[in-house]
Amino acid sequence: MIARLVPPGREQGKGVIDMQRFMVIRLQREIRRLERERGDLVAISRGNLTSQTRIHAAVLAVLSARSFEHLIETITTDLAVQLDVDAVTLCVEAADEAFPRATSAGVRMLEAGTVDALLGAGEDALLRPTVEGDQRVFGSAAGLVRSDALLRLKVGRDVPTGLLALGSRRDAEFHPAQGTELLGFLARAVENCIGSWLDLPA
Repeated sequence: MIARLVPPGREQGKGVIDMQRFMVIRLQREIRRLERERGDLVAISRGNLTSQTRIHAAVLAVLSARSFEHLIETITTDLAVQLDVDAVTLCVEAADEAFPRATSAGVRMLEAGTVDALLGAGEDALLRPTVEGDQRVFGSAAGLVRSDALLRLKVGRDVPTGLLALGSRRDAEFHPAQGTELLGFLARAVENCIGSWLDLPA
C-alpha cells in the first residue's frame, strides 16, 4: 500500500530534487485525506439512517393515536423515547390574553408572537447546538435542555401558531448544519393529525 511505503532517499547530487520521493509523500497525504473523508461520510450516513428510522417510528406512533388525548400523550411522552431526546413539548400561542397560562392535556400555552420571536418570522425550524432550556417552551424540563430543535406547527387557517420542541441534555445534539427535512416531516405529520382530530380545515 502506498500509504505505508517509506519513500527511499536517493543521492541525486547537490541541488538536485528527488521528485519520486516528493510524489510518493504527496500521494500518501492525499490517501490519508481521502480516508478521513470516507470515514466522515460513513459516520454521517449511519447517523442519517438512525435519524430516519427514529423519525419514521415517531410518525407511525403519532398516526396510531386513538384519540386527541392519546395523540397529545404520545407526542409529549412517547416521542422522547422514540427520538432519543430528553424532552418533547407541544405548545400553542394564545389567541388572546384571556387564555389561561396552562392548559390540560399537556399542551403549553405561549404568548402571541412567541414562535416568530424564537424562530424568526417566516422560519419553520430552528436548531440550536448550545442553549439554556426555555422554561416557556419546556416547563419543568427546561433545566435539562442544552440543545434543542424548535419546529413551527401550522395546524389550519385561523388557528394559532403551534410549536413542537425537542430538547436534549447533550450539547450539539441539534445543529444548524443538520438538514431539517426529517424533522419537518415529523412536524407536518403532527400538525395534520392535530387538525384531523379537531376536525379543522387544512
